[in-house]
Amino acid sequence: MGANTSQVSELSDNPSLKALVGKESISENDPFWNQLISFTFISPTCSGDSKLLEEAVIPLAKILIENNPRTGNFGALVRIFLGRTKELKISTECQDQLFIWQAHNALFMIRCLLKVFIREMSEEELHLQFSYQERAPGSCGETGSEDLLEELLSNLVHLIVEVPLLDITYSILFEAVTTLLVFFSYQLFHKEILRDGIIYQHIMNGRCLSLTSRLVKTLLYNFIRQEKCPPPATHIFEPKAEGGLLYGLASGVASGLWSVFTLGGSGSRAGADQEHNPLPLSNQSLLLLLVLANLTDGPDWPNPYRQAITCFRNTQDTSSLPVEQPHSFQINFNSLYTALCEQQRSDQATLLLYTLLHQNANMRTYMLSRTDMDNLVLPILEILYHVEDRNSHHVYMALIILLILTEDDAFNRSVHEVVLKNISWYTERSLTEISLGSLLILVVIRTIQFNMTRTRDKYLHTNCLAALANMSAQFRCLHQYAAQRIISVLSQRGTTLSVNVYMSVLPWCRATDSMSDDNDNDDDYDGLAWAQDLNVIEEVIRMMLEIINSCLCNSLHHNPNMVYALLYKRELFEQFRMHPSFQDIMQNLDTVIGFFSQRLEQAGSDLSVERVQEVIMKGAQALPNDRLKKFPELKFKYVEEDQPEDFFIPYVWSLVFNSGVGLHWSPHGIELFSMDSG
Repeated sequence: MGANTSQVSELSDNPSLKALVGKESISENDPFWNQLISFTFISPTCSGDSKLLEEAVIPLAKILIENNPRTGNFGALVRIFLGRTKELKISTECQDQLFIWQAHNALFMIRCLLKVFIREMSEEELHLQFSYQERAPGSCGETGSEDLLEELLSNLVHLIVEVPLLDITYSILFEAVTTLLVFFSYQLFHKEILRDGIIYQHIMNGRCLSLTSRLVKTLLYNFIRQEKCPPPATHIFEPKAEGGLLYGLASGVASGLWSVFTLGGSGSRAGADQEHNPLPLSNQSLLLLLVLANLTDGPDWPNPYRQAITCFRNTQDTSSLPVEQPHSFQINFNSLYTALCEQQRSDQATLLLYTLLHQNANMRTYMLSRTDMDNLVLPILEILYHVEDRNSHHVYMALIILLILTEDDAFNRSVHEVVLKNISWYTERSLTEISLGSLLILVVIRTIQFNMTRTRDKYLHTNCLAALANMSAQFRCLHQYAAQRIISVLSQRGTTLSVNVYMSVLPWCRATDSMSDDNDNDDDYDGLAWAQDLNVIEEVIRMMLEIINSCLCNSLHHNPNMVYALLYKRELFEQFRMHPSFQDIMQNLDTVIGFFSQRLEQAGSDLSVERVQEVIMKGAQALPNDRLKKFPELKFKYVEEDQPEDFFIPYVWSLVFNSGVGLHWSPHGIELFSMDSG
């Protein structure tokens, strides 16, 4: 911000702003309002600049809270904005930038004030702030039947869906989306999930309801289009030569008001930060969409925004539905798929992908039918590969996406047909050529091993193992490194040590647990934690043995590298053979190991790798199918837990908190999530 930093603090001393928040009512017909909203600036796009702005606005907003019941100036400002927006669509068609510019400025001021109001008061008190009007002598300060809050909410939704996205409308559309996000931010300051309220009722049941499908579709298209914020000169007015942000329209109209407000201007950091947030409208639209989709159902009605996300169809789908679904619409699936593939670096794009795969059967079918699934799967694998650098929620979402994809047998077959070359981000080993299926296996196994040695998260390894299990019957032509890594889960140092401990110590651990002194809490806790860790290890071993068994029973002749890796590490399996938890599954592995070991002995000694592989290939054709015991097919399906909102609503709001463009909330007072998890 440089020298401009201190200037933002001068807002609280500005005469025009002091008049707005002061004790005198200002008539809506007063030229003051035209002067107030005729300023030019670049909205802050980074948290640092937003923090400085909010710190300057807070004292003004608090004064307004105190005086507004007598003056009604806040309601007057809202009505000034509503008056400007009535002709906004026509203004856009006529390229009337002045009208759009003033409407944007009024909305920006409303949004800044609202953000403070929401932190300082309840929804009921906020509703009252909208209801106060200019107090004439002998009259009360509240309006009659007009609900200005609902009028504003409805107006914002109309603005978003009706005003086309152009360079000159980009900023006001961004402000409209951001203001709706701010309205919903009450959730941040409550630990419990909000299931009702004035704003909730207006959005779910009020005049906004009829625009549900159009709003969802518009927000999706904003995400799809990935439009960059246009340079200032294309959507406002040309600056003066000295580079200030006050452009002197109507010569001194905003004199002394926003000339001190230079965020994003010369000497500020906003230009650099814009490179990190080059798509503010796309980002903000996606966040609003996720907030709307995760609102809880009402007592007698489902969330209409979730309904819209659940049932929208492809524009190329011309079939008629037997029953028209509520809030249904059509959208270009190819464009949406492309945007999803390109944007998986962000949590919110991954969460949208999860939402569509899990809830929209039309989109899921379309994605699984694509012949370029590598464009979608590779970014997901990269998220998992960099598990150390990602937050746990992002990793969970990526993993659940893989689990949902692997529920489809056609997907499990097709990933082994896609050949990749030179995966630059996979650095453990140079992979000059590998199938997408083998790479998927490598990354999931790496995630399991990371979890076993570092986080010990049962949820994480359960989903990893489920995805591998779903794929196991369709393993085809596994890369030799992938086959080795499957076996390595059973032989890595930490697991092997724990297995040995499990074999010899777990019975003693269970016995001593039951005999432990009730007063020895630390020992009780250590014993319980130890037993839980060992149970996790047993589960991993059992499932990996089942995955290997499934591969051998269903596609042994397609996977000579798996047999080779099994033979190479055959002594590893001796420790499992006598354990009751693994005896049944070890029968088939013993059969395969015994059969191929005998074939290799018959082939002679000092065999080359090539000769061993040749013996395995021929042996795979000769092994009778009935020699292997049949087990039920390994199939796992992802099911959301009861009350998923307890997970998703805090997660979505942590994304808004951390990723909302130009939005800053002080961590003090945030109740919905701990700041460590946010």
